[in-house]
Amino acid sequence: MAHAYPARGGRRPGWPARLGALRVIVGRVELRPVRLLDGAAWSKIRIRDEYHLAPWEPSAPGTWAQRHSVAEWPGRWAMLRSAARRGAALPFAITVDGRLAGHVLVGNVVREPLLSAYVGYWCDSRINGAGVTTAAVALVLDHCFTAVGLHRIEATVRPENGASMRVLEKLGFRREGLFTRYLDVDGAWRDHLCYALTVEELPAGGLAAQLVARGRAERG
Repeated sequence: MAHAYPARGGRRPGWPARLGALRVIVGRVELRPVRLLDGAAWSKIRIRDEYHLAPWEPSAPGTWAQRHSVAEWPGRWAMLRSAARRGAALPFAITVDGRLAGHVLVGNVVREPLLSAYVGYWCDSRINGAGVTTAAVALVLDHCFTAVGLHRIEATVRPENGASMRVLEKLGFRREGLFTRYLDVDGAWRDHLCYALTVEELPAGGLAAQLVARGRAERG
């Protein structure tokens, strides 16, 4: 079967980009590429939120504080920037009223014929539950299914992570199955549920418009 792919302007369509805004109860949610100057704010949130974030994130050498010190950010930022320049990732910072509040990463971007990627995200615990993550992921998905030209986005989540599953389910992701001992997280090999969404399932006008229509966010 022949497939016709739209012109996408090189190996990294849709990047760099600024997305938004959507207004939720705690402020104005926008997305932009991660910056080298994000280090201090990133480190402050991550270290403070260890017990909120560590149970869901891949294991790595060193203590949490060591891995999230200000000195660690330049190396992480350089890797993210390199992946973005290769067209393999879209690393977005979430901002609320201009202040760093988290990240959304679209990773493992595969072009034709799969046109797929995964999405991962985290948010400052002080505004957890206020709709920031849902708004941010909605903006990113709309961008991926339009300007980036992807067909399928996947997300994996531990069955114990109810908050993350609620984000995905509010945005229409389907639960496709269980990956047994899928990822080394918080010191052990953990099962993960696989969720997915394809462009055919995108609501008319996009996911951000759907949040606005349902009263979960406002434009601008």
